[in-house]
Amino acid sequence: MKVFCGIDWSERHHDIALVDEHGQLIDKRRIGDDLEGFAVLVDMLAAAGDNVDEPIPAAIETPRGLLVAALRATGRRVYSINPMAVARYRERYAVSRKKSDHIDAMVLANNILRTDAHAHRALPADSELVQAVAVLARAHQDTTWRRTRASNELRSLLREYFPGFLAAFAGRKGYLTSPDARAVLAIAATPAGAAKLSRTRIAAALRRGGRQRGVDELAAELHEALRRPQLRQLPMVEAAMGTQALALLATLNVECASVDQLTEATSEAFRRHPDHEIVTSFPGLADVTGARVLAEIGDDRTRFADARALKAYAGSAPVTRASGRNVSITHRKVKNDRLAAAGYLWSFVAATHAEPAKQHYQRRRDHGDRHPAALRNLFNRLLGCLHHCLATNQVYDPARAFSQLTPARP
Repeated sequence: MKVFCGIDWSERHHDIALVDEHGQLIDKRRIGDDLEGFAVLVDMLAAAGDNVDEPIPAAIETPRGLLVAALRATGRRVYSINPMAVARYRERYAVSRKKSDHIDAMVLANNILRTDAHAHRALPADSELVQAVAVLARAHQDTTWRRTRASNELRSLLREYFPGFLAAFAGRKGYLTSPDARAVLAIAATPAGAAKLSRTRIAAALRRGGRQRGVDELAAELHEALRRPQLRQLPMVEAAMGTQALALLATLNVECASVDQLTEATSEAFRRHPDHEIVTSFPGLADVTGARVLAEIGDDRTRFADARALKAYAGSAPVTRASGRNVSITHRKVKNDRLAAAGYLWSFVAATHAEPAKQHYQRRRDHGDRHPAALRNLFNRLLGCLHHCLATNQVYDPARAFSQLTPARP
């Protein structure tokens, strides 16, 4: 007898429902979110006929957490179902829209796993190493986004009372996130304070920030730039804004340090993975961007049936909507946002530095695509090549990837 398990997840407890192949409820229970609760769940599954050869599959509304990790460690198939999809399934059988935790567990076990398991994808059987890479790569991506947000907030504030500081560092590498800019702003948070700085103090701040070469020359440039006349706020307002800027600077310093730390940890973990050589052979994929891509696609070769499935998952493949004589082709909005963001950087760098990719991008632009659409098309092409290289265990070959653009070999 086949048995299916549905788990309605919450932070403090979980509702469990077990149904058989005919949809009859076998057992139900509420367990805690702890080791004792998981032990109760294991006993329920064992009483329902769970064994090593045919473990009972489980459906739950989240892809992460200790409970999910423990279930995956038992070797069973675990299906992560979007809560909105569960709500749509619930409405198929209850037009009154009544809801309870037990009903959701029943919907997961009976209406989703028992009847529509073929339409859903189980969590991939990724290796422990790639799961660790995913944790670090996603943390690095989140920290990078927070650093950008903190930098933008600081820039917006400086525009209101200290545009001369922005002009002094405009065009320099890193802009406000650079150690030079952050070190100088720490001692010159207001135009009044910056005007009193000497070259010696500016040079000392640059050295504290880590600069070793060209310190005196840069200090002289900044000394002149920070003394140029500009519009000013009232003295007390200017001082208050300077205090606010120092508070934002403290946040930016933390985020910059976190990015540096996670960059090293992510690169170190990614270099240990067997797919590192294949992934980084592609133009535009270095240690960090390559780790982000591998983190989202994983190393379970059975996860995607073909390259089209991977492209749809990444959002690079367009969506065709047809009804009668109306046909529209648009970009895919439901996708893995992390992989799509990494793909944008990947294709942008490839189109800038790799000649075959640049030719492909320009051909799409000449065809009428705008910049984002042309990059998505290039990402779509590169992603298909990556799927093939990983499946066949070979590195990237631009002559084969863009055979229609590169001359034939003699």
